[in-house]
Amino acid sequence: MLVDSHCHLEYPGLAERRGEVLANARAAGVGAFLNISTKASEWEAVLATADCEPDVYATIGVHPHNADGHAELSADELRSRADHPRVIGLGETGLDYHYDRSDRAAQQALFCRHIAVSRETGLPVIIHTRDAEADTAAILAEEMAAGAFPALIHCFTASTAFGERMLALGLTISLSGIVTFKNARELAHFAASIPGDRLLIETDSPFLAPVPHRGRVCEPAFVADTARFIAARRGVSEAELAAQTTANFYRLFTKAAA
Repeated sequence: MLVDSHCHLEYPGLAERRGEVLANARAAGVGAFLNISTKASEWEAVLATADCEPDVYATIGVHPHNADGHAELSADELRSRADHPRVIGLGETGLDYHYDRSDRAAQQALFCRHIAVSRETGLPVIIHTRDAEADTAAILAEEMAAGAFPALIHCFTASTAFGERMLALGLTISLSGIVTFKNARELAHFAASIPGDRLLIETDSPFLAPVPHRGRVCEPAFVADTARFIAARRGVSEAELAAQTTANFYRLFTKAAA
């Protein structure tokens, strides 16, 4: 069984044909999906999908692009909404300095708020970071020193040095279809060195379709193609990689395992 540890089933391209999308993925061997929220206005839809699809889990959180519009979002509200039985993670949150669609201080404050709730609840933080490696690493190191919490870097595309620092802090690394791209040689090399118990796979669908689907709307079914590529890079069978990453998912997202 495979798990798509990060998808956006409420986004255009997937939402209007969700039944077909989920059927395609299940036929490809995907047995669980983590449906990610990026702003408060998505929470009800994400929760509704998880309530009616037994293999779909949900997260509650705010993407750094949307930080300016959620400056008043409290830790108490995050904690309350995360109490839903189908919510197994917080985010995606983090820092994005590539587009700077929200004030950097607002992004940092909201990121820390998610971390505080993670530390209290035990729900993993799903972290987005782009062109913000130094600040992401500094915040995580400071927050870990204040008290450990479970976390992962989703859609990892940063430097090997940053990846090694994240692993040293205890984080999990999730790889998307980007690892299959021809210009992602450093990432493919790093994919082969990630410890087996710290690796997840995802699609980030409807974005970032892997080879051989580039140019198409990405679907959770395509996580099988990413898994096949990573297995070859790591010198293991597809079945072994599927079993390891699925076990890792349930070990990290303990609420789903329960």
